[in-house]
Amino acid sequence: MRRVLLGKGMLRGLLSGGAMLALVAAAPASAADCGDLVKMALDGGKVTSAELVAPGAFQQPGLPGNLPPGVANAAYRDLPQFCRVQATLTPTSDSDIKVEVWLPASGWNGKFVGIGNGIWAGQLSYSQLADPLKRGYAVATTDTGHTGSGLTADWAIGHPEKLVDFGHRAVHQMVVTAKKSISAFYGSGPKLSYWNSCSTGGRQGLMAAHRYPDDFDAISAMAPANPMTDLMTQSMWAGWQPNRAPGAMVSVPKMAAVHRAAVAQCDKLDGLEDGVIGRPDACKFDPATIQCTGADSDQCLTAPQVETIRAIYSGPPGLPGWPAGSEMQLGALTQGPQPFPVALTYFSMLVFGDQQGWDWKTFDYQRDMQRSREYGADILNVPADGLKAFFARGGKLLMSHGWSDGLIPATNSLGFYDRLLPTLTSEQARDQFRLFMAPGMDHCSGGEGPSDFDTLGAIDAWATSGKAPNQIIATRPTAAGGPPGAPAGPPREPMTRPLCAWPAFAQYKGQGDPNDPANFQCTTTITTAPSRT
Repeated sequence: MRRVLLGKGMLRGLLSGGAMLALVAAAPASAADCGDLVKMALDGGKVTSAELVAPGAFQQPGLPGNLPPGVANAAYRDLPQFCRVQATLTPTSDSDIKVEVWLPASGWNGKFVGIGNGIWAGQLSYSQLADPLKRGYAVATTDTGHTGSGLTADWAIGHPEKLVDFGHRAVHQMVVTAKKSISAFYGSGPKLSYWNSCSTGGRQGLMAAHRYPDDFDAISAMAPANPMTDLMTQSMWAGWQPNRAPGAMVSVPKMAAVHRAAVAQCDKLDGLEDGVIGRPDACKFDPATIQCTGADSDQCLTAPQVETIRAIYSGPPGLPGWPAGSEMQLGALTQGPQPFPVALTYFSMLVFGDQQGWDWKTFDYQRDMQRSREYGADILNVPADGLKAFFARGGKLLMSHGWSDGLIPATNSLGFYDRLLPTLTSEQARDQFRLFMAPGMDHCSGGEGPSDFDTLGAIDAWATSGKAPNQIIATRPTAAGGPPGAPAGPPREPMTRPLCAWPAFAQYKGQGDPNDPANFQCTTTITTAPSRT
């Protein structure tokens, strides 16, 4: 039960017993109540601020000052009143971990949600805190121990403890701080704790299950950047192929032509021609099918360009590549004059930082991949056989990945699944582990397919009921997104599909509204159902 300070002396003088308890239980949170958390003692850290935020009053720090009126607060204008706790954690002398914990002032559902980061982190994930808070969860985020651009690893040069903070320690320290804040504010800790995040956040969720199996009861790890050291090699490979020789670069219009050809060949594998490849794993598309037979144009590939696409599909030696259908987002890795900076700076600043004049063009994709693992695997990678303690205590793991992800190949999650599954008992595999692959979904969201589905609701229902999900409904937003303050793009046709627990996929039954999930069946076998546009 939460302690109420406002007028407590007078209340105690007038009331006693059950009447006092009833009034205290019904009393709303007060600024003094929340403000008292600034005095909360932390082991290796300090609460720097604790204040009650009025409904809709939160303003995200660091947003540009020239945004149109109302845009800066758009994601937060309907937030309820909450207690905002800010803390700085210093588990080592070189640590500087910023954490925020948001606690609903009323209507707390008794549960806690941890939120992760993207790429190299470097900032608090404010925008991801709003939805769980509105749904009644206590929620927390961290910058993982450094601030700045998430595209460069310069913050870790000469700071091995900061790399450990990023790799795993900061999230665990955040969880400890959040649970202590929850106990202090509400009088008891959370009855259930969840992790719900994507990309680096997906890797952080797997890492929590690996290193800190008691932190969370259920984890949603979407498109996890794991194994991270191998992903760095894959990103280097995707950036090197277009730059390996004159004429190897594939322009954006040509990538679009490759994508159209892949969809045209493989769209019907799920029984429905809808512009989305439902079974990329079964798609045998060869980019040579659109090799130029006459003059070069945006609608065809030259021989060097065919080899570029083939190499990206196949991946570097010993590692998987990107599946057909991911071409439209691959531009982030393939269109620059050098590889993706997240990967390039990992190698240039950290792995080979002691070698003057290191040149990414001479990267050895077998020898140097091993060098990458030796440098960072113990800190950054989650081994598929390392989650036994998490599953032994009853933990639930929901993985998901967009098939069209151009930043982290969906094949990475399939490989993790294949390596993890043999480490589980039959009961654990049945009741505690699920992977959902989302056709046409890009990295974490967006794409041509349905990409909007409620992972938090799925793991909450799973943890509270004990029943593992075998199907999740996904929708495609009808409004095309755009930058803050910009006009909305043209509306898109709605699309609703069931996502099936891997290795099953959703196959159209051949009749009925394709946006009615009842007209699909989860199956592992491709049949010759008729198509429908």
